[in-house]
Amino acid sequence: MIAAVTLPGLSRMKREGQPIVVVTAYDCTFARLLDDALVDVALVGDSLGMVIQGHDSTLPVTLDEMIYHTRAVARGFRRGVIVADMPFGAFHRGPEATMKQALRLMKRGGCHAVKLEGGVIMAETVAFLTAREVPVVGHVGLTPQSVNRFGGFKVQGREEGDAARIRQDALALAEAGVSALVLEGIPAPLAAEITRQSPVPTIGIGAGGGCDGQVLVLHDLLGLYGDQSPRFVKRYLEGAALTREALARFGDEVRQGSFPGPEHAYGP
Repeated sequence: MIAAVTLPGLSRMKREGQPIVVVTAYDCTFARLLDDALVDVALVGDSLGMVIQGHDSTLPVTLDEMIYHTRAVARGFRRGVIVADMPFGAFHRGPEATMKQALRLMKRGGCHAVKLEGGVIMAETVAFLTAREVPVVGHVGLTPQSVNRFGGFKVQGREEGDAARIRQDALALAEAGVSALVLEGIPAPLAAEITRQSPVPTIGIGAGGGCDGQVLVLHDLLGLYGDQSPRFVKRYLEGAALTREALARFGDEVRQGSFPGPEHAYGP
C-alpha cells in the first residue's frame, strides 16, 4: 500500500531530495485521477476562475466557490495533501479576519492547508494563522491576484531590486511558518537560489527545475485550456482536440441513427 503524503512529509521529501508532484484539481472526478496517479498535492487553485468559470483573471472567485470546489476535491483525493487557495479579498483585512475565512475554508472545504499570495506584507498574518494550527502555503513572485499592479501576467525578479524583494518575501514567509512556498514566474537561477536557502519546500511553476517540486494547472497539462500556453507549460495530452473528436463522433452517430444501438438499450 502506498503511504499517505502529509504536510510534514513534504519537508521530509525536501530533505531527501525527492521531488514533490503538485497538480491543480477542481472536482471529484479529476481528484480521483490525481489520487490514482500518486500525485502528492492537489491544489484547489483560484485558477478555477479562468479554466472553469471563463474569467480573464482569478480576481472574481469567491470564498464560497473555493469551499464548493475544495469539498468536491476532498471526496476524491485521499492519498495526499489538499491545499486550497484563499481568493482575492479573503485575506486582506488583517490576521483575525483572515483566520475566520481560513477556518471556513478548512472546516467546510476539508483541505489540509490554505494558500495565500504575498510576501513580507503577509508575514504577520501567516504567523498568526500558523500559531493557531492553520497550516499555510505561501506564494511569491508572479502572484496572479496582483495582475492589475503588474500590468499583466509578467515574469518577476529579472531586475536585481525585484529579485531582492522576492528573496525577502520568501525568507519572511519561511520565518512566519509556512509549510511550503510556491515560486511562480521568476528566473530559474533565482528560484534555485531561494530553494537552496529555504528551510521549507519550494514548488515551482514557471520557475525552472531547481525547485523542490513542480505544479501545473490541470487543464494546461491536459491541453484543455486555450490554444496557446505559457512557455513553462508542457502539454502531456491534446485533450481539447480529443474531446472535440469524441463529441463530433457522438453527434454523427446520433444523427445517423447508429447510436444508441441494441447493446445500449434495455429489453422488456
